[in-house]
Amino acid sequence: MASEIKKIAVLTSGGDSPGMNAAIRSVVRACAYMKVDCMAVYRGYEGMIEGDFVPMDARSVNNIINKGGTILKSARCDEFRTQEGRKKAYDQLVKNKIDALVVIGGDGSFRGALIFNKEYDFPVIGIPGTIDNDIFGTRYTLGFDTALNTVVDAIDKIRDTASSHNRLFFVEVMGRDVGHIALNAGVGAGAEEILIPEQNLGLERLLESLKRSKKSGKSSSIVIVAEGDKTGKNVFELKEYVEEHLPIYDVRVSVLGHMQRGGRPSAFDRVLASRMGVRAVEALLEGKTNLMVGIMDNKITLYPMADAIEGHTKIDRELIRVADIMST
Repeated sequence: MASEIKKIAVLTSGGDSPGMNAAIRSVVRACAYMKVDCMAVYRGYEGMIEGDFVPMDARSVNNIINKGGTILKSARCDEFRTQEGRKKAYDQLVKNKIDALVVIGGDGSFRGALIFNKEYDFPVIGIPGTIDNDIFGTRYTLGFDTALNTVVDAIDKIRDTASSHNRLFFVEVMGRDVGHIALNAGVGAGAEEILIPEQNLGLERLLESLKRSKKSGKSSSIVIVAEGDKTGKNVFELKEYVEEHLPIYDVRVSVLGHMQRGGRPSAFDRVLASRMGVRAVEALLEGKTNLMVGIMDNKITLYPMADAIEGHTKIDRELIRVADIMST
């Protein structure tokens, strides 16, 4: 298999995350170092179907390691979900003499890659790029560290206003299914309460916590809410509930939204992306496929892509305990 890989394509798919450009750069330069041709696929699987390919060399990726988003663009592609769409994509790869594929994205992107491999026996390696850190088989995904820093910086600024006006702020962060961003950012920013999908705090306990904060002398409070939290229907309902039952609080809501996805990647994400990109190319040249590059105990690993998709990350219970102690 190793001798058959002469040209590798790289694409980004799904939601963008800081560090994707660093990973693209790593894949391209690893290919150049190992004397393998590299093609960039623009607009993810949609671009693969349409043959939107551009040859890349080491100089093509100058000055992108520090940029957020993805220079290759990203798009969700319904056509790739069909056999006809995947056949078009395969024909384009064959036409351009591409032998293997590196997919940078999340679980949806990996599902598409696995189905594609099953149908056409086409070598694929995945690099996990998602700020939610919700891919099983890796301690960190690309963009998670940067998103955390962005969220903590925003909360620090919100706290200035909260303290100045003796206000309670509900700050909603991304995390529809997992609370990694909320929990880590909440501890890092000193939040009084952290609401996450994995742990239903309950409205009564939330009220009791806020009452204790007031009694202890706190003039303002920050509550971090993951968007998938089940305590209330949404963050605005939480605001109304607290205003109704604790009128002593002047309550405000801040939804950070997509600002969490943007910005320059942190040094951690740049280094991680560089390591993952190199290993992805090496794995393909070693004849491996259907694997995700991950990191465990600071060592780059290869993990079955199917298990990464089906597995569920677990919230850090020790960090929940620390958060409870710190909110005293």
